[in-house]
Amino acid sequence: MMTPTTTRYPPLTITGAVLEDVGRARPFAASRPITVSELTLTPPGRGEILVRIEAAGICHSDLSVVDGNRVRPTPMLLGHEAAGIVDRLGDGVADLEVGDRVVLTFLPHCGDCDGCRSHGRLPCRRGSEANGEGMLLGGERRLRRDGAPIHHHLGVSGFATHAVVHRSSAVRVSPDVPAEVAALLGCAVLTGGGAVLNAGRPAPGEPVMVVGLGGVGLAAVLVAAGAGHPVIAVDALGSKLAIARELGAELALTPADLESSGVRAPVVVEAAGHPRAFETAFAATAPGGTTVTVGLPPPSARSELSPLTITAEARQIVGSYLGSSVPSRDIPRYEELWRAGQLPVERLISGRIGFDDLNDAMDALAEGRAIRQILLPDRSHTRGEPARSAVRRTTSAGTDPDH
Repeated sequence: MMTPTTTRYPPLTITGAVLEDVGRARPFAASRPITVSELTLTPPGRGEILVRIEAAGICHSDLSVVDGNRVRPTPMLLGHEAAGIVDRLGDGVADLEVGDRVVLTFLPHCGDCDGCRSHGRLPCRRGSEANGEGMLLGGERRLRRDGAPIHHHLGVSGFATHAVVHRSSAVRVSPDVPAEVAALLGCAVLTGGGAVLNAGRPAPGEPVMVVGLGGVGLAAVLVAAGAGHPVIAVDALGSKLAIARELGAELALTPADLESSGVRAPVVVEAAGHPRAFETAFAATAPGGTTVTVGLPPPSARSELSPLTITAEARQIVGSYLGSSVPSRDIPRYEELWRAGQLPVERLISGRIGFDDLNDAMDALAEGRAIRQILLPDRSHTRGEPARSAVRRTTSAGTDPDH
């Protein structure tokens, strides 16, 4: 297969959702930290690809940037959980084709550092550094507005009509996987499911408890139930407990109910990103068990635990970033579980929005009124000509290229 060179393509004019600055007051619908802008996207460089975004999930990690809990440079084009169609290939990319549907993941990997050699236990060092600086893995910023650079969000910037990403940020899926499902595989399922299967590693049939039922926590419930584990779901909101029951949880408890019941589990996943939730998860872990923390609290957050309990009950506390996942290994596993009917990811979707709804969507997430809202970009805003082969391929596969 011949790989096209980047010099054949002019820059694209795209539409994207830019976070102008952090820490504006809520409600965000009034303070409007996110603006919808026309941006220039330069072509993919060596080892990069251009993706036409079909769907992007609104995640708590996006909200954490908006409200300032996760420090990132601004202005930044948000969005790290997305899926789309490959439109162009940069030099050196020979294992994808124009027209492939890909899941985008939020931690690119160099393949050479200690993190990459840990098989998911540790994040890639170079990828983490690039993410922190708002760049792609190769050190580039391919977004401009009025000539000024715009930072990338976690190597994806998926709240847009198109994105340029490093090849390692994309995992190909079959065309029968709907774009909305594919998007959720890249963060919610990869993180929540991986916290259970990769970090918690429950024995067959062993109970799993999930504390914190946002998108990641409910994805953990889905994956654990789909893998045959009895699930205990814990959250302060009754509406989320009801959803967890619908997704397969056998028990659904508030933290107060959990404390009074004395229920404990050998594997407990904390997915709330709050120090009190971590303490709840630790207290509910059975002797000899594992507490997995996958939530991302503010850097200043602190929890209080008894070291004696860890020793006397032979406990483990495991941190899990990106679900301790190797995306190229784990996303195909979740794809097959979805295809077999064991992972109904569609049930996590609580709404579909457009660009102009993003500030309101952040409010809904902050107030616990949403699980996973899906941004469906309006491609009529894009002035660049789409790759014709991509349109032909997706149409022949029975997928509407404008869905």
